[in-house]
Amino acid sequence: MNSENVRRKLMILEGMLRNCRLCPRRCEVDRTRGETGFCGLGTDVRIDGALPHHGEEPPLSGNGGAGTVFFSSCNLRCSFCQNYQISHGIHGRTAKSLDLAEVFLGLQRQGCHNIDLVTPTAQAPPILKAVAAARDMGLSVPIVYNSGGYEDPDVVALFDGCVNIYLPDFKYGSSRDAQIFSAAPDYPFWAVKAIGEMIRQTGPGLELDGDLAVQGIIIRHLVLPGGVKNSLEVLRLIRSRLSRYVPLSIMSQYTPTPTVQDHPLLGRRVMRKEYEAVVEAALDMGFDEIFVQEVDDRHCVPDFDRHEPFRWNEEQTDDDR
Repeated sequence: MNSENVRRKLMILEGMLRNCRLCPRRCEVDRTRGETGFCGLGTDVRIDGALPHHGEEPPLSGNGGAGTVFFSSCNLRCSFCQNYQISHGIHGRTAKSLDLAEVFLGLQRQGCHNIDLVTPTAQAPPILKAVAAARDMGLSVPIVYNSGGYEDPDVVALFDGCVNIYLPDFKYGSSRDAQIFSAAPDYPFWAVKAIGEMIRQTGPGLELDGDLAVQGIIIRHLVLPGGVKNSLEVLRLIRSRLSRYVPLSIMSQYTPTPTVQDHPLLGRRVMRKEYEAVVEAALDMGFDEIFVQEVDDRHCVPDFDRHEPFRWNEEQTDDDR
């Protein structure tokens, strides 16, 4: 990472905080003066946890786990989010960029295969600064940008050369569903633009060193109960606007959280026939690298009030993803 190039990128990102345009919501508040927008965040990093995570896709989790760092708040706040405890508000501890760099290095020392940045969008300036500092301090594992897909491509472009692997969701092909569940009717437009920029940086595939990912992209899509039509539209957008050569992770793990347990659709699990319809459609469209999951009744919602929020993952096998 060229230090002068990083400084230039940081100046741009930090300038965005004064009239915040880090994501498509474009709240235009001055976060440097304590004003808050949709995400409720200021200028420092808010971390909700950092741990080796064995529940990501196999090329990311490997044997040592992904070095997952969970950041507070999210610019989508989907009503069904399994991480709702941390994504729907401001939690965790405040940290400076150098503190965050030490967190990255600590995960590397634990044997994690990468640094997995979960919902980094609204905290992009101090995170980029931390990545640069950690690289100078000896961080050598890949950086994974793990986001909800509701990104501004101009912001994503500033991570070119700093991120090795992009792991975006493509949640909605339907503007109606995006409005109902995330108050973001423009989600499909921005997801196509942002993921297109990610593919421009890394190419449409996934480069492996042995069994581990070192460069590239995986597009995730969570199949929602009653949401096959939305899922098919997501696949069509990826196929027509992005690439059929991208690896897809089609997830069946949706589990109702307390916030939606009484919802007429979201209050139940995905049915096997719904999930299989989406996977079969992806195959019919020519996608040939697909990570799949079993459809079962296991509880898949982490509990961030526990020391090990993903304890339910201990029962999963490598064949589950």
